Amino acid sequence: MRILIVEDEARLAQALGQILQEAHYSTDIVCDGEDGLAYAVDGQYDIILLDVMLPRLSGLEVARRFRAAGGRTPILMLTARDEISDKVAGLDCGADDYMTKPFAPEELLARIRALLRRQGELVMETLSFGDLTLNLTACDLTCGARSVRLGHKEFEVLRLLMLHPRAILSKEELIVKVWGADSDVQDNNVEAYISFLRKKFFYLGSRVNIASLRRMGYRLEEKNA
Repeated sequence: MRILIVEDEARLAQALGQILQEAHYSTDIVCDGEDGLAYAVDGQYDIILLDVMLPRLSGLEVARRFRAAGGRTPILMLTARDEISDKVAGLDCGADDYMTKPFAPEELLARIRALLRRQGELVMETLSFGDLTLNLTACDLTCGARSVRLGHKEFEVLRLLMLHPRAILSKEELIVKVWGADSDVQDNNVEAYISFLRKKFFYLGSRVNIASLRRMGYRLEEKNA
């Protein structure tokens, strides 16, 4: 899942990014309203965290223009203001929820999960394919009695493959969804992480394989016993 953070306070933006990455979300961070609106309109995000007080374009205006453009991604608005009128203004401009700074990381993550549930996103603890089970909380991959911990990018690549087990995911799609649209990651980086995962499948003794389809991409396949 990908989250857009629109926050001009650099330390807070980085702290939010770290909290979300530790919770296994991919993030993009921008620091002003105009860039935030452009990313929101052009990107494919599951949640937008949007500060109210932003340079170039306020968070309220970003939310209003995003909704006017047909954007449906849930918006969680962040602000230092706790007046009821401020909250009403944010909700009226298109925000789905509102948090006042400072806030506890646990509350932020709970609000995000609630927004995902409202959108019909199933919040699962594990994903399975064949004889493999991926724990979405601990980043552990299990096959029978064996288990191995995945690195963050390994986890994200495999999570996407398991979420779309019958689909072919291209390298470009994996780059955008795992590293971000503005990343300078190349195809060989994707190939490297696919190789890492295949080695872990082998270590676990799994019958699952990541198949390469020439000029198309990757998908999961289960070998015959």
